[in-house]
Amino acid sequence: MRPSPLSPYAAAKLAGEHYVRAFAECHGLPGLCLRYFNVFGPRQDPASPYSAVIPIFIRAALSGDEVEIHGDGLQARDFTFVENNVRANLLAATADVPARGEVYNIAAGEARSVLALAEAIETITGTSLRVRHVPPRTGDVRVSRADITRAREALGFEIQCPFDEGLERTIAWYKDGAGAP
Repeated sequence: MRPSPLSPYAAAKLAGEHYVRAFAECHGLPGLCLRYFNVFGPRQDPASPYSAVIPIFIRAALSGDEVEIHGDGLQARDFTFVENNVRANLLAATADVPARGEVYNIAAGEARSVLALAEAIETITGTSLRVRHVPPRTGDVRVSRADITRAREALGFEIQCPFDEGLERTIAWYKDGAGAP
């Protein structure tokens, strides 16, 4: 299936992959593309305008602030703990595979709704998120779930830290004061 981005952000990411492939073909410059899906973990800044949903929700859970959920909250994402991505980078750097711009999805290979994410954060923090639903974002993908088969077969990539463990470790980092609101 040929990628057909619905947002400028997604189009820019796809353009980067095309540049890697073009430089490999035209100039012999080796390169692989690792396509990351919704990376999370300690040290994400929940106050950044580019912040992902997980640090925003954790901060709100710990501070009692309200969070916005776009649409009905049933849109789903493939959330992946950062250590899994670090491992993928190391595997890709040492893999004996062609490097002509091939693309590998790096993710958990499972989709979780925004509402399920909010519930998981509430359970771990022992709090209740104050949620306000707002209109859906234009161009937002309903479900994003990666097929990691190619990364598994070519690079030996496997998830080492599952979502629940990664979320617990991330929340612990925020609770310990390092990332406290």
